Amino acid sequence: MASGTGSPCGACKFLRRKCASDCVFAPYFSSEQGAVRFAAIHKVFGASNAAKLLLHVPQADRCEAAVAIAYEAQARLKDPVYGCVGHIFALQQQVTTLQLQLMLVKAQIAQRLVTSQPSGSQWQGNDDGNPFLQPYSSWESMSSSQSSRNFINQDSTRLLPKHDAVFKEDLSVGGSSSKMWATHAEVGELQDLAFRMAGNL
Repeated sequence: MASGTGSPCGACKFLRRKCASDCVFAPYFSSEQGAVRFAAIHKVFGASNAAKLLLHVPQADRCEAAVAIAYEAQARLKDPVYGCVGHIFALQQQVTTLQLQLMLVKAQIAQRLVTSQPSGSQWQGNDDGNPFLQPYSSWESMSSSQSSRNFINQDSTRLLPKHDAVFKEDLSVGGSSSKMWATHAEVGELQDLAFRMAGNL
């Protein structure tokens, strides 16, 4: 349909023909700027092919179809080989780069969370489900003598400060328990790994 002022639509203006009342291009190519947009469509697809494309699209979707056709025509003129596919590849590369940057930021945040926690307060709190906290709490309540102020590392037979080790029990097959010791540095590595795994989910 021609515009209200009686001037033809942009497509018919470019084609230098009379704009009919049922012109398929009229709703999507204005008389002012439509001619420039339609020039690329006519050069790449042809006016008749573009009209057929729009007629095969439902009325409600023709506006988006006209925009897509115009975008594809402009991209094809700028890049005759790849057209809009080159734009898609560039956007995919940007998405991949942003995803990698996001993973790095999450890893840095996790590392800062681990390193910013004081070593003496990592295991404070009431968490009945944590196997590391219960033995440590029970050991705290045993005795305040000098012999209980240090833990013996059975692997290296060296003394560890009480606040630098965490007591664990490992039940063997026969039912007897063997004592093991894990420093906060080792637990910190496990905690760092857990943060990294959680950040990648």
